[in-house]
Amino acid sequence: MNDQHPDNRRRSFLKISAFSLVSVPIGGWLANQQARAADMPQLDESDPTAQALGYVHDATKANVAEFPKRSGPDGADQFCRNCQLYTGSDGSEWGPCSIFPGKVVNANGWCNAWVQKAG
Repeated sequence: MNDQHPDNRRRSFLKISAFSLVSVPIGGWLANQQARAADMPQLDESDPTAQALGYVHDATKANVAEFPKRSGPDGADQFCRNCQLYTGSDGSEWGPCSIFPGKVVNANGWCNAWVQKAG
């Protein structure tokens, strides 16, 4: 026999229902974002904004003479994948970056706008 009061069961049901109603659209939105990123073109290193920021697909090829931020031990750990501006999924080779809207950047890339990802 269930000793739970009917009002408590109703509250539990309403909480679970509300959570489900919120979770389903968010899950769909995340899947849609990933699908959209897969359809975006890759940023070309010859793009004027990419050149101005020293973007390269391979961070080890960054011009440290022109962009010293990438030099030294701290700079060696800077990649698009650990930048606050990169919104690609963990483990993905390419992902969106807020600096280059409508394009995806290489997770192993780098540009001078790099900012340490929080957390």
